[in-house]
Amino acid sequence: MPPPPSRAATIAQANNPVPVGPRQSFPRPATLRHGDGQPTERVDLRFRNRHGDARPFLPPPDDAMNLLSCIHDTAPIIEAKDSDLGDLFPPGFLDLYEVHSYRNAARILAHACTAEFQEIIAQLMEFRIRTEDIVAAGGNKSQIAKSMDLRLNPLGWNETRIRGDLFITKMIVTHEEKRRIAGKNRGQTVTEQRQHDEIYKVKGFIDGHKIDFVKGRVAFDLEWNSKDQTFDRDLYAARTFYECGIVSAGVLLTRSAELAPLFTEVARRVEMKNFQNKYGASTTWMKKLLYRLDAGRGGGCPILALGIRPALVSDFDDWKARHPVIRHAVALDLDGHGDDDDDLG
Repeated sequence: MPPPPSRAATIAQANNPVPVGPRQSFPRPATLRHGDGQPTERVDLRFRNRHGDARPFLPPPDDAMNLLSCIHDTAPIIEAKDSDLGDLFPPGFLDLYEVHSYRNAARILAHACTAEFQEIIAQLMEFRIRTEDIVAAGGNKSQIAKSMDLRLNPLGWNETRIRGDLFITKMIVTHEEKRRIAGKNRGQTVTEQRQHDEIYKVKGFIDGHKIDFVKGRVAFDLEWNSKDQTFDRDLYAARTFYECGIVSAGVLLTRSAELAPLFTEVARRVEMKNFQNKYGASTTWMKKLLYRLDAGRGGGCPILALGIRPALVSDFDDWKARHPVIRHAVALDLDGHGDDDDDLG
């Protein structure tokens, strides 16, 4: 028995007009089939108006959409995320940090920017967060960000900003006919080509792109607790530095979603009603960064995304022992879309 026709072939056949009389045509009725070849409802692709004339119509919208969904679901996914990190990180690093490498960022950093990569990894291995720093009220810069400044600034990792004007050269070529009045080709008409240039300037074409820490050809940004739109600014800055040839790769450090249960435990033990809003779904979590990287918002810049895991909070067990549960707190919802506080740490 021959295999049943595919759904696409069935609908294509249904839309193939056949003559039914002078200057009239309409599609054949069609029996749509499931993927296993079993027939479903019979769809009559014909109707007649009040004068009795036959008119074709398209398959029902649901069927057409289902067909498109089948095609889209089987389309290959293009992504810049690296599937294998190899052995580029020291033992214990992956216990402290969630790691995602895009456009070979980890390998580029390890082999093309070796000194800077080893230095930043060594500092991150020693870096720790205290629970009191998580509970502390927000401000222009949290204690966690200040701690990172104290580690990296003395080593030459400094806040860096670039700006630049764009100069545009407009090259204009003109052609002019002239008659020779001397020489071998005297009397002949020749075309002379001339070029002159006009220069234009766009002021501030690159301006305001700032990165927290830059050393050599490596950019490093820390986003502990800001609105998640900050990631757009960071990625735009990283790709601008990269496209201008200033850096070879960027590193972004933020919070892993694995911290959510820890934050819920903290919320049960502190007198702070808005604590969970402070670290709500619309703030800088790894998930908010990854979907931007998957969408290509970093441009061609290789990005190494690091997420802080609970093991980095060094005193949490001792802090819990000193702070008993005083109220009920629901689990932190990182998929919600509620309004979070503007006062972020």
